[in-house]
Amino acid sequence: MQSSEVDRRDGEGALDQVDDDALSHVDDAADASAAAPVARRGIDWKLALASLPIALGLFLIGFGLVRSVTGDDVTKLPRAIEEITPTPDAVQVLAQTNVVVDLAEGYEGRLIIDGLQFETLLMQDLISNPEPGTQVDIPAGVVFERGNDTLTFTPGPDIDIERFSEGIHTVKVIYWRTELGEAADARSYPWTFNVV
Repeated sequence: MQSSEVDRRDGEGALDQVDDDALSHVDDAADASAAAPVARRGIDWKLALASLPIALGLFLIGFGLVRSVTGDDVTKLPRAIEEITPTPDAVQVLAQTNVVVDLAEGYEGRLIIDGLQFETLLMQDLISNPEPGTQVDIPAGVVFERGNDTLTFTPGPDIDIERFSEGIHTVKVIYWRTELGEAADARSYPWTFNVV
């Protein structure tokens, strides 16, 4: 039996001796495993059928996420209206909530809520040079703030709607360009919300 030296040293510096016959047996075993044909597994139909609903579910979730419409796209607001609160068809609105319509710059308007038309008060008429740090009380009803172009309805005891009752409520904003006036340019946008 012949031995050959391999260029490896153990911890004490001695060369390891490897038997040539042992190396040839390792090489023969590697060649035999490489030459053996690989058996193909057949399709496991039970596993394929069980995977089908999972794949379909993942596809439907992806499809729903791609096709969903949320946020401002749902409301389809006219260009003159930037935002409204509560959102159209909201289902869990509180009874004391404010109704806010944010108009584009250069527009003003008025609100009709549940068929009741309210006088629109101008914010600058309510506040005349208050002292810095002074608390200013805003009355219930509809207030138009020209600087922000917002109409805000606040329910309260001094007006026909003290608080919103449970159920569906209808709001209609009538708006127009300030420079043209209501008579020449009035348009409207209605929506509903549900109070719980």
